[in-house]
Amino acid sequence: MAGDYAQHQGDSQAQVTLVRAEVERVLVEAERLERSAHRRVRFWSYIDVALGFPAAVLAGISGAAGLAVPDARVTAALLALVSAGFSAGAGFLRSDVRRAVNRRSRLAWAGVEAEARLLLAQETQLDRKAIQEALRNLFDSRTRAIATHTGDASGGAPS
Repeated sequence: MAGDYAQHQGDSQAQVTLVRAEVERVLVEAERLERSAHRRVRFWSYIDVALGFPAAVLAGISGAAGLAVPDARVTAALLALVSAGFSAGAGFLRSDVRRAVNRRSRLAWAGVEAEARLLLAQETQLDRKAIQEALRNLFDSRTRAIATHTGDASGGAPS
């Protein structure tokens, strides 16, 4: 009887070690992917501004030049073409959509990270059934974060 209890304690400790290792692996993955999504949000924000702001400024300047002096038609037309090029580039790249998708991804991975940290903090206070339920929830959150990251959850474009 005492041997069975010792065996059960050893199995239980091995299981706790495996659970802890898996949760730590998910935590590291979530931290890495959250940082990556944050970098992509910044990148697409810069691209959105880099294409959108010059397009707006050039459109205004070309309109003013075209209305101000009749001889400035060629200059106004060139500025309007450049502005249209910036606008077309912004529309083609859809940087605003990509930024939004990556923002959702960043938030989803932050949620996974928080869940993993909470599970690690509470693991000694939870029974086996509660740990299994917490792991299921963690993996469900991870699956949703992966879907958001790839654009599957929102129908948006990846990256």
